[in-house]
Amino acid sequence: MTRDEFNAFCGRLPAATHVVQWGGSDVWKVGGKMFAVCGWAEGEVAGITFKASPVSFEILRHLAGFRPAPYLASRGLSWIQRYAASEMADAELRDYIAASYRLVAAGLSARARRELGVTA
Repeated sequence: MTRDEFNAFCGRLPAATHVVQWGGSDVWKVGGKMFAVCGWAEGEVAGITFKASPVSFEILRHLAGFRPAPYLASRGLSWIQRYAASEMADAELRDYIAASYRLVAAGLSARARRELGVTA
């Protein structure tokens, strides 16, 4: 998945907003809460960071090209970073990003979800 493909996919998620922060990283949020980041790449692969369920975190952290996200995971948060080439298909990566979106949206208040038109 390229950076442009990442941004196009995230932009199609309901009520998702985009900002550029931290030295040019594309940061995607729902309800003001971050759910995915593209930046910090090593080589030609787009570095993509996202929130994961505890089970997904344990699985993904052991796959080639993935690691616990620097800074976020060191604070006890279940965030994963795809930092190098991996065997994962783009469709599967999109599924994990969508799951991250749902995890973050579910953490919003019922009122915020209602106002954003987000179901979690």
